Amino acid sequence: MPEGAFVVAVAFLTIVAPIWIIFHYVTKWRIAKTLSADDEKMLADLWHSAAQMEDRIRSLEKILDAEAPGWRAKAP
Repeated sequence: MPEGAFVVAVAFLTIVAPIWIIFHYVTKWRIAKTLSADDEKMLADLWHSAAQMEDRIRSLEKILDAEAPGWRAKAP
């Protein structure tokens, strides 16, 4: 292999390749920081489910308060 090709190969491996790899992973990390459309939908569904469960718990607490007034004292 001629000396010129060797110098170019060494320069590529020591300068260009590491910078290329760093920029590649920086781009991947920036993309990973944002939520995808599926993640946003799942988060919205979880938020809706949590609100429904909160309403159900409030309803159950009202029923228990009416039917068994001392139930809160009995709970551990």
